[in-house]
Amino acid sequence: MTLAQDIELGGLSTLRLPGRAASFLRLTHPQQFATLAEHPRRFFLGGGSNLVVCGNVDALVVQVALSGKRLINEDDQAWYVEAAAGENWHDFVLWTLAQGWPGLENLALIPGQVGAAPIQNIGAYGLEAGEMIAAVDAYDCERKEMLRFSATDCRFAYRDSLFKQQGWHRSGRILIVSVSFRLPKRWQPRLGYADLARELAARQIKSPSAQQLAEVVIAVRRAKLPDPDILPNAGSFFENPVVSAAEAQALLVQHPQLPHYPQPDGRIKLAAGWLIEHAGWKGRRLGPVGMYEKQALVLVNHGGATGQDVQALVGAVQGDVERQFGVRLRPEPVFVG
Repeated sequence: MTLAQDIELGGLSTLRLPGRAASFLRLTHPQQFATLAEHPRRFFLGGGSNLVVCGNVDALVVQVALSGKRLINEDDQAWYVEAAAGENWHDFVLWTLAQGWPGLENLALIPGQVGAAPIQNIGAYGLEAGEMIAAVDAYDCERKEMLRFSATDCRFAYRDSLFKQQGWHRSGRILIVSVSFRLPKRWQPRLGYADLARELAARQIKSPSAQQLAEVVIAVRRAKLPDPDILPNAGSFFENPVVSAAEAQALLVQHPQLPHYPQPDGRIKLAAGWLIEHAGWKGRRLGPVGMYEKQALVLVNHGGATGQDVQALVGAVQGDVERQFGVRLRPEPVFVG
């Protein structure tokens, strides 16, 4: 199979950073899987919304464009829905709601593709994708065989999974092919975030439907996050740090307004955006990059930035937050090149 050579990657990621791929394959059909094994170095590219290109990539860059979505089963308890890895995540969420299958509405408007959802265990407004994932089907490029991972196998945790822990998203060994979701029929809205409560109150909605909740999530996200087609960005750039209860209590004594969320294991999740803003980085630039003026958690490219510019800003933000609050922030995106 003929591969494209020396392809510019800037237009394939939402941060629009320059870099070239030594070779490139748009993956649309399982028949192409055999080609992957012929290349020892691979990098799987989805929607490019969680990616920092730091230069040229001396590997086969595979743009995952597998498509298709369907109801695969239904019982008294739930609907079971499968989507191919190349499906747009937001479009998939809207499609499930249009079919009358609620459950993913809090994750509306998250950029990227379905195949990336298990790797990062994407989450927003009190819901993580891993809570709804039933299984992940994948292709092992080294063993040349299909694999199935149950939800337990995936080891989902906050912004984490087996795929991330093993580094398969970096090594290019395991290609996620499709993801199956279990959407319970006994639906309950998740309304635990203040932003959602404020928007619902403004709309005078006390008991939202799943569709109404999705509309509220979309409105809140659009008000806070820039359109990458207008202002290149990678969405929320840093993970919300999770600290011990003792560490959180010490911080709250000094900073009682710091948003914090108790976790099932007793630890406390802190709002990275608040930490970044109060470290003085909201709306502040470092060369051609900066933290967004409306949401300090979002790193934006004001034009002409490189991966090195992003790395410099990341280090500066991490350093100031750690000096002021004693908390080390971790970037969410994958760095390549």
